[in-house]
Amino acid sequence: MANVVVIGAQWGDEGKGKIVDWLAARADLVVRFQGGHNAGHTLVVGNQTYKLSLLPSGIVRGTLSAIGNGVVLDPWALADEIARLRAQGVEISPERLQVAETCPLILPFHRDLDALREDASGAGRIGTTRRGIGPAYEDKVGRRALRLCDLADLAAAAPQIDRLLAHHNALRAGFGVPAIDRAALLAELAAIAPVILPFAAPVWETLARHRRQRARILFEGAQGVLLDVDHGTYPFVTSSNTVAGTAASGSGTGPGALSYVLGIVKAYTTRVGSGPFPTELDDAVGARLGERGREFGTVTGRRRRCGWFDAALVRQSVQMAGIDGIALTKLDVLDGFRELLVCTGYEVDGERLPHLPASAARQAAARPIYERMEGWQESTAGARSWADLPANAIKYVRRVEELIDCPVALVSTSPERDDTILVRDPFRD
Repeated sequence: MANVVVIGAQWGDEGKGKIVDWLAARADLVVRFQGGHNAGHTLVVGNQTYKLSLLPSGIVRGTLSAIGNGVVLDPWALADEIARLRAQGVEISPERLQVAETCPLILPFHRDLDALREDASGAGRIGTTRRGIGPAYEDKVGRRALRLCDLADLAAAAPQIDRLLAHHNALRAGFGVPAIDRAALLAELAAIAPVILPFAAPVWETLARHRRQRARILFEGAQGVLLDVDHGTYPFVTSSNTVAGTAASGSGTGPGALSYVLGIVKAYTTRVGSGPFPTELDDAVGARLGERGREFGTVTGRRRRCGWFDAALVRQSVQMAGIDGIALTKLDVLDGFRELLVCTGYEVDGERLPHLPASAARQAAARPIYERMEGWQESTAGARSWADLPANAIKYVRRVEELIDCPVALVSTSPERDDTILVRDPFRD
């Protein structure tokens, strides 16, 4: 049996939640390995809709779920999310959920700093979710972070807290805002500690035990490859590595545990926030894609920018992240288009390129080179086999495979978990 890593292969929002939920039915353990509560996964199960940010998607299935050390953890956001899902009837206990003891914490002043920077950046703003993700990762790398295990003994963590506050108070002074109230912060941490600490565990040990038992492990990524801090459209990226290799370091296991990488790809392209987007459609077609695809961010509620499928960018993601197969989602959103366009490369200052250039200025100048395909008028919504798809829809999927140089493993045709066409089983490939 293979262990599967699920990552987004575009700019996030590709429909990872549904695919992970679908795969979780056959997994023994689901692990989040990077990002924070800036992630947003929506699961539709019958008449019930679940919105997740920190919790792994397997939690709804009752599958053992873990949050790895590569995640930055807002303890108050986690407590709220647990309470919300419990109210929807989902059982969440330390027997079903583990959180790595070494997770760095997102604290209230991280959110403050995130917002202060965005507001001061003017036209140069990144478009963050203002949830403190970036500042928390900075403190982790700067060795100033408080970690989940520190909540068990705040007195012993006093030197680390003082070091952390000295750094942030200097930044706050530069923005002209008051220093952090140390006593109030300690009171908040003392109050949240008993809520979160029961879930703290050595996740690396749980992973090692499951590997010895030859259990099936599903590693759940957040955001997408094009938002990777090293490989994405920098500086308009997230603050973590989103590629598949991070699943090992972000959970506490070796790279040999990563058997199969499944990239999630929308049948068109979307993006939230600022940054280059060569195939963006600021017209009626873009509005139609957004309306039919219900393109609003799960976390922020922001309207997503929409455009044609960018095969050149996905091909780039496939090569950078070592993707073995893709899950093509939201195929049904393309129903009714007479003509579909697919980007196969770019023109930048008169030069034709097969991939997006590295510099932000050249990315902004990139113009798509399109291939035109005939659309279909029949409905693909709810299709569960190739026989249910129109001929032109099958041609579209096959052409996508050719252009991105990667096979399609799954096709999703609605938000419902069972409206999925299985082409290749990631747990057995």
